[in-house]
Amino acid sequence: MAQTLVEKIAQQHAVGLPPGYEVHAGDFLSVRPAHCMTHDNTAAVIPKFQSIGAKKVHDPSQPVFALDHDIQNRSPENLAAYAKIEEFARKHGIAFYPIGRGIGHQIMIEECFALPGSLVVASDSHSNIYGGVAALGTPVVRTDAAAIWATGRTWWQVPEVVRVNLTGAPQQGVSGKDIILALIGTFNRDEVLNCCLEFAGPGLASLNLEQRLTIANMTTEWGALAGVFPYDQVTRAYLLSRAEVFRLRGDPNPRMTPQRLQQIEARMPHADPDAIYAKELDFDLSTVVPLVAGPNEVKTVRLATELEREDIRIDKAFLMSCVNGRLGDFAEAATVIRGRKVAEHVRFYIAAASSEVEAEAKKHGYWQTLLDAGAIALPPGCGACIGLGEGVLTDNEVAISATNRNFKGRMGSPKSIVYLASPAVVAASAVAGKIACPSTAAQTGGLKPATPIRLNRRPAVAAQVSILPGFPQRLEGELLWIPKDNLNTDGIYGKDYTYKNLPPEEMAKVAMLNYDPEFQKIARKGDILVGGYNFGSGSSREQAATALKYRGVQLVIAGSFSQTYSRNAYNNGYICIECPALVDDLRAAFKDRKELTIRTGWVATLDFASSELTVGPGAPGPPGKKYNFPALGPVAQELVIKGGFEAVIRDQLAGL
Repeated sequence: MAQTLVEKIAQQHAVGLPPGYEVHAGDFLSVRPAHCMTHDNTAAVIPKFQSIGAKKVHDPSQPVFALDHDIQNRSPENLAAYAKIEEFARKHGIAFYPIGRGIGHQIMIEECFALPGSLVVASDSHSNIYGGVAALGTPVVRTDAAAIWATGRTWWQVPEVVRVNLTGAPQQGVSGKDIILALIGTFNRDEVLNCCLEFAGPGLASLNLEQRLTIANMTTEWGALAGVFPYDQVTRAYLLSRAEVFRLRGDPNPRMTPQRLQQIEARMPHADPDAIYAKELDFDLSTVVPLVAGPNEVKTVRLATELEREDIRIDKAFLMSCVNGRLGDFAEAATVIRGRKVAEHVRFYIAAASSEVEAEAKKHGYWQTLLDAGAIALPPGCGACIGLGEGVLTDNEVAISATNRNFKGRMGSPKSIVYLASPAVVAASAVAGKIACPSTAAQTGGLKPATPIRLNRRPAVAAQVSILPGFPQRLEGELLWIPKDNLNTDGIYGKDYTYKNLPPEEMAKVAMLNYDPEFQKIARKGDILVGGYNFGSGSSREQAATALKYRGVQLVIAGSFSQTYSRNAYNNGYICIECPALVDDLRAAFKDRKELTIRTGWVATLDFASSELTVGPGAPGPPGKKYNFPALGPVAQELVIKGGFEAVIRDQLAGL
């Protein structure tokens, strides 16, 4: 069967596949990433690494450490944490980048840790950026990072893959930021939630590498787990330029040379022409004009010219971050601001994504142009983007920012207001003292209605699966129907209990109470809970999975899951299965019921050896109606048998 690019990259990095096995969406894999980046959170991963019994790093060339978040904090406590990270890196021979070198994601790209065709992860949600150089970049949690340090691998369930067909070419003054904001604002109904994206189409040729990095980075805010561009001449030219940088600075063991690039090209995978994508959507780049997202919401996107007419006064402007802190971004801003001054009441902060970018911006004169206009320079790093260091927003301040998120309170006070825009719009606004659109930018176009999305659901088929000793071949229970999409983790396990460290029996008693106060009276031990689509959205609290497990719910079935929820469940040895056909039938059968939790009377039998679910009395259609679900292979089974990922890691360490 044909494969997508994502599936092929995952296959190349999978460990322990049976001979001839072909990876597809839904598969559980043990994977060995090429690299795993951690930043300031390395300090939290170190004790996790030690707690699982690891004594040494399995492959010191695999992890990368970069200090980039709280770098303006010179307190003894923070400096001690940084010193601990540096000492750990020195002890184990790990690549380490100190304060001032830049943002970890930018370093991963500049230093060629992220390469075409590679699986590269980071303990940070903007790992999607590696897709800009044709790598499969996706975030992992801290337990995964510790596992990778200790064993070289972690587990991953391959998501559904969506193809984004780009046509046309951007108009003058339209940036990569405008393009990704247009995509987010156009397809804003969770069309790509928890999916991996593959960008394709003739429009690719019109996008330079920096634009691709910006778009890939903010596929995170679009809801995707990865956003991957194909390898082409644009990528090739960039990597050859990096090879020349390494040659000129005299790197003894450069990570990129023309010879290595030839080796990469020889094994670089490409999507098969007849690959099956869960969805396909089309987007015309020529329709994009400068846009602004907000306030305090990424998916609320409007024309910059519209907001300019509303005279929205700003107090601060920001040009920084892993999404817009590169050379082209400073060039755009300098072009807009040259010969002008920042408005007297505005503070305009700039920070490069790396020390190399800052040096290049100074060399080309962009940096000085911005400083002459009144910009305030900050060190290369994350800083104000995540509400740390100088520039943090205070009560009632309004800001426009070239960062990637404007969630309430992220950049400072929850009473502040933040809009997102391109570097050019940020610079024009800093000068105008209000949200403004550069006069030289394209004015023809705007947000167009979303084009029809082609759904290509891969037919679910029965699959013969070998069952490991200790894993049940069958489970049976009554279906407990929760008729709600986007049920968030606070509904499943309330915030009032999240930080109380309750024992399992107490966690069980409060499961689902925020969603339905009657749940505890209705649910019975041995039930199989069936939820709607995007079950477990919201925060990353793992108790939302374990509380149901402790309550005696055998497993959870849903139309789809939040990726974080599903990962937390399996990391704790708890089964989650996607079966949209069953969810659709339940919704139709019980559409007139008003209860929040419904006992269906339907008894389901799950056969894990054949990946089939059979529903008995009361179900629609013929008696014994069957549904197929994604196969649970040995990776998922082992997580359940051993009670979670940490136990699996300990066993792997014992075998090394």
